[in-house]
Amino acid sequence: MSDPGGSTTAIKRACDACHRRKVKCIGDGTRPCRNCTAAGLTCTFNAIPQKKGPKGSRAKVISELRETQRQTQLVAAQMQDLPPQSAPYLPRSGLVSVEMITLCVDYYFLHLYPTQPILHRVKVGETIGRMETDVEAYCLVMSLCAYMMIQPNLVLPPGAFDGLEVAPQSSYQLGQMLLHETLRVRKCYDYVETPTIWTIITSFFIFGSHFCLDKHNTAWFHLREATTLAQILGMHDESAYRSVDVVESSRRRRLYWLLFVTERSYALQKHRPLTLQATINVPTLDDDPSETAQLNGFIHLVNLFRPFDDTFLGVWNKSKTGCTTQYLAQLQQQLSDALPTYLNSTESQAVDLRCSQQWLRTMVWQLSISHGFLSSVAAENAMSFTFPIEVARDLVLEASQFSQQAMEVHGIGLIEKLFDVACTLTDVMSCVPYEQNNFDYSPRDYLNQLMCIISGLRGGQEKYAPLLLAKIHESMPSMPMPGYTFANVPANLTTEEIYDGSQEHSSGPSSSNSTPFGSPPLSTPATFGFRGMDFRSAPTSAGFGPAMPNIQYADLAGPPQTHYYQDLALHGYPGAAVKYEDDG
Repeated sequence: MSDPGGSTTAIKRACDACHRRKVKCIGDGTRPCRNCTAAGLTCTFNAIPQKKGPKGSRAKVISELRETQRQTQLVAAQMQDLPPQSAPYLPRSGLVSVEMITLCVDYYFLHLYPTQPILHRVKVGETIGRMETDVEAYCLVMSLCAYMMIQPNLVLPPGAFDGLEVAPQSSYQLGQMLLHETLRVRKCYDYVETPTIWTIITSFFIFGSHFCLDKHNTAWFHLREATTLAQILGMHDESAYRSVDVVESSRRRRLYWLLFVTERSYALQKHRPLTLQATINVPTLDDDPSETAQLNGFIHLVNLFRPFDDTFLGVWNKSKTGCTTQYLAQLQQQLSDALPTYLNSTESQAVDLRCSQQWLRTMVWQLSISHGFLSSVAAENAMSFTFPIEVARDLVLEASQFSQQAMEVHGIGLIEKLFDVACTLTDVMSCVPYEQNNFDYSPRDYLNQLMCIISGLRGGQEKYAPLLLAKIHESMPSMPMPGYTFANVPANLTTEEIYDGSQEHSSGPSSSNSTPFGSPPLSTPATFGFRGMDFRSAPTSAGFGPAMPNIQYADLAGPPQTHYYQDLALHGYPGAAVKYEDDG
């Protein structure tokens, strides 16, 4: 109680926080005590007195009290339906350090920015500075960090968890924790009714995280959320880009086209419908003269996917009819002419462009054969039965130019495209005879090289290479695959299990010396030693059945090819000596 002179004495009963912390409660019982005021806690007397227990860490107790009170205030704020600025959205402290955030931002601008150029480095720094006071800024930064942490090649430095309230763990596990934190905080406010550009980017990063986690239904939900929010903001209308500053306008335009491309790629892979159309202008090189290579590659990517509209996707998803041979032949020609021989782009962009081009050619060919449009005497090679051999040849030659790091930046998405091309090639090889010159490489050489590439990429060796081997074994039982053993792997292997044990997802040093990235080089065959997979049926590409359905051939027996090449020579190939801009 207070004496006449205003001095404060210890009251007979300690407040809840002081009692929990086992410290003397200094207050008068009518106002918050000194300890609660200093620690930023709510001073209450709600607890029922209990027997004393053993003393523990007072700092840990303060953290537990803060978290408990945050959760209580969060529930109260949600019940009152207050906006985030007037009610605490209660982010968790101690999850990431400034150094971790900086590491993730640097990783994004070094590796992912060329193919996803939607952030501005200066504005990202401003956003980080507003994390403590702006819920949108907090969610954007947390989702960006989650997205980067889940990437295969991000390495946390030693001591990264010093001073944090979370236990040391792999970057992959921390990324999932940050993803859950983003989703938790997002539930505290209504971001749908009043969305911002940050809202859309956050949804996109959440989509990317779930895609990397192999949770495709959840990923599609958040991608569709991002496209819907973009439409709410009117980003499909060219007039929406006239009332903002130049930097903001250019990033908004890139964001719309990134969603446009991503939606089409995902719709083809998972047979989904479209929401965005080509209703605004494409970015130009004048947007930022300092980013000519990055913008040039991004514009090529947009133009590569623009032909895939509602007409194609409607036929692809079997919701429309009326597809013709001429339409698909013209589309194949567009894809063939879409990219120049020499690309002025970064290496990671070149990987995405070249592989996406060959994958799209394969998808159009699959649609052609499903409609019975192919012919052994077709005037256009793209409408022939052997076209996937040409696609595989081009893909192998192009992929041999790229570093492993530039390919692994694209994660599982790139591996799935390579897998689709390889599966289609396998179907063709099992059905169509192929005459080979003694000096030519055979389809088996291309298939072997695709297997080498897939097995050399992180996430490919553990899941997709065994699946491809299973398909080859079922389609062509007599075909040997030198350097590979046909072993069993769990059929329900998760992405976490794929990356589990990878040194790239731990804060410790890497013990691998095979390549700078810890994976075997592309020219080294992999040996699989996994358990428990039951290959009941061969895998298929892009959700279709085998690429050669119900087609009969009178004479399919061709001479067996028994020679293989681990490293294809690139003599005479014009793209072999192409140099790309550094992704940094």
